[in-house]
Amino acid sequence: MKVQKIKLPTTDEMTWILIGDDFLPIDSVNDYLSYLEALERSPNTIQSYAHHLKLFWEFISQKHFNWRELEEPQLADFILWLRSPDPRVVSIESKEAKRTERTINTILSAVYSFYQYHQRQGTTKDLELYKEAKILNPKYKPLLYEMSKNKTTQTKLLKVKEPKKFPSTLKTEEVQKLVDGCNNIRNNFLVKLLFETGIRIGEALGLRHEDINSVGGKNEIHIVPRNDNVNNAQNKPKSERIVQVSGDLMRLYGRYIVDEYPDVDSDYVFVNIWKGEIGHPMKYSTVRGLFKSLKKKTGIDVYAHLLRHTHATDLIRSGMDMAYVQKRLGHASIQTTINTYVHLSDDDMKQEYKKYLENQNYK
Repeated sequence: MKVQKIKLPTTDEMTWILIGDDFLPIDSVNDYLSYLEALERSPNTIQSYAHHLKLFWEFISQKHFNWRELEEPQLADFILWLRSPDPRVVSIESKEAKRTERTINTILSAVYSFYQYHQRQGTTKDLELYKEAKILNPKYKPLLYEMSKNKTTQTKLLKVKEPKKFPSTLKTEEVQKLVDGCNNIRNNFLVKLLFETGIRIGEALGLRHEDINSVGGKNEIHIVPRNDNVNNAQNKPKSERIVQVSGDLMRLYGRYIVDEYPDVDSDYVFVNIWKGEIGHPMKYSTVRGLFKSLKKKTGIDVYAHLLRHTHATDLIRSGMDMAYVQKRLGHASIQTTINTYVHLSDDDMKQEYKKYLENQNYK
């Protein structure tokens, strides 16, 4: 059983399907993935859902369950199967779970969505997936919240409790160490770009020169979703946005173009600048190699998305309105921004309490 990448004959766009052990497409899963494609879900989302449903199909095949007749206890059994280090062996010893609670919930969400789709299509019986729950006070109250606060909402019947975990961030001096550890202007520009803008690594690798605008002192980077990136760089959201940057970052981009950019006909900003693939767009594997090298050189456990977390946290600490943070990061929902980034470290609380004492004239 495998997830296969294919090209759609009508649009030439890439998508994914699930193929069974008999090398035939699994129609029930692929119909659902086509539905996601029609909803214009991002290619990354469709690929992830395909892999999650592959796990589910392996489970029901191993257990000889009929997916159309699934019951709640069998879904609960799926959670145990996901947790087991080896689903073929039941151990009496305590072992570390194979997947985190968050990963299990993500996989369950894909299965829930798959069944919701088929229930609407009438291809499976109604499965009790949700229970009624009272709406609690959210961190962000939308318009007309007071009219709906006493109403109920549907929550998943089966969900694993996740430990509270906030994304880590880098200190200013750590970012500087990473910048100093870069051995060329291109890598220097990439690290500074990710830190200063908070854009996703896929968005950076998909940048074209036409997306960078410094005319009239604008200093803007346009994030444009594209499905034809030859390096398979992906934009998570489907909508465009503009991110403002500093003049220093624009000048660094100019240095990169003048001093290091190879003499090739390419519209990609980030390309290979040495060896046999000179001028080819950078790939995710090259970026992973870069951060692995920086970790070895600086001792800082860093990855591309950590720079995004750091940028977002710095914006919030500086007092930027959450709606602006949401737009800059490209989140579809402001609640995502709040749930992910609104957290206080011990240092934050210490500094705020120090301000409080100063305002109260305490010594």
